[in-house]
Amino acid sequence: MIRYTLRCDHGHHFESWFNSSASYETQARRKLVSCPSCGSVKVDKAIMAPQISHQRQDPAPAAVAAPAPEAAVPETTVPAAAPSSTPLLMARERELRGKLKELRDHITKNAENVGTKFPNEARKMHYGDIEHRPIFGEASSDEARALIDEGIDVTPLPVLPEDRN
Repeated sequence: MIRYTLRCDHGHHFESWFNSSASYETQARRKLVSCPSCGSVKVDKAIMAPQISHQRQDPAPAAVAAPAPEAAVPETTVPAAAPSSTPLLMARERELRGKLKELRDHITKNAENVGTKFPNEARKMHYGDIEHRPIFGEASSDEARALIDEGIDVTPLPVLPEDRN
């Protein structure tokens, strides 16, 4: 995962996480990255200091396959709070986390957890080998990227800070 500090054409600064720099480029080109303050999709990376951390080889947390092409959910970015959060930003962050938790809970309640079989099950549905149904499970970054390259609609499930404690 990579975190970028972004800037819209109206001068608003915000942060967002992406699987890779290529993921950011793809989302920005498709106009899926927007400013949380004004909604502008004219967004560029702002100058920022790099942060280096150790590399994990764990599978990505989870991904969701869209139940059918017409129900595909577009990828979105999640703004992160500024390091010196004000009460207003903290309230917005709490509200956003609550909505993300609600979304994740809805998916896990209404979709089948196929675990590590997720990439294979998503492919079978995409190519018509099995009936479409809502699923979620685990996929490595490489597996998720391969699914996206094949045109299979997948979206990562949000991982919240309390999930890592």
